[in-house]
Amino acid sequence: MASSYIESLIGEREKILHVARQHLFILFSSIFVEVFTILVILAAVVLAVVLLPGFPTVLVVVIGFAILLIPIISMMRDILIFSNHEYIITNLRVIQIAGIFNKQVTDSSLDKVNDVKMSQSALGRVFDYGDIEILTASELGVNLFKRIDNPIKFKTAMLNAKARLESGGEHWNLQPATATKDSVPALLAQLDTLRQQGVLTDAEFQQKKSELLTKL
Repeated sequence: MASSYIESLIGEREKILHVARQHLFILFSSIFVEVFTILVILAAVVLAVVLLPGFPTVLVVVIGFAILLIPIISMMRDILIFSNHEYIITNLRVIQIAGIFNKQVTDSSLDKVNDVKMSQSALGRVFDYGDIEILTASELGVNLFKRIDNPIKFKTAMLNAKARLESGGEHWNLQPATATKDSVPALLAQLDTLRQQGVLTDAEFQQKKSELLTKL
């Protein structure tokens, strides 16, 4: 359901570049109480069966199971909330999606992103999580993504997408088809410049280079 919902938000010439979630610490901290409660209830049921031999065992199990449903349902709800909270980078924008049934979608156009700040504590560096703060020129002003998993990769993917958008790199897929024999050397030089700037990966550079060379 989550993936199909994301795909419904993507425009015709838009493609998903990176998908991230909050670190698993967020999930563990949310379900810790529920897991502890489940273990306590199970232990209580076992002790009741052992210490109260005259009490109907079936009744003890039924009561224990009924009480057990409360933390189990709460834990499943927390897991669903975590699973449906996603941060997506496309070639045009950054999207934040939250909510299980009622969805909250916030997006920032890459061309309006003014600055990106990342902060990691010592523990965050060890377990690879951190906060990403996006400063934009939109009316939202600041988007803060807290305890995101692998924040360095997320920040790099977003900055590369922004650089590519600003340099016109998203339109390279149209250029080989319209390139002429005389324009190929100039286009190859531009591609190499984009590769050196980190806008294009080596694989993308080689792919576009091969397409252009077929025009010679």
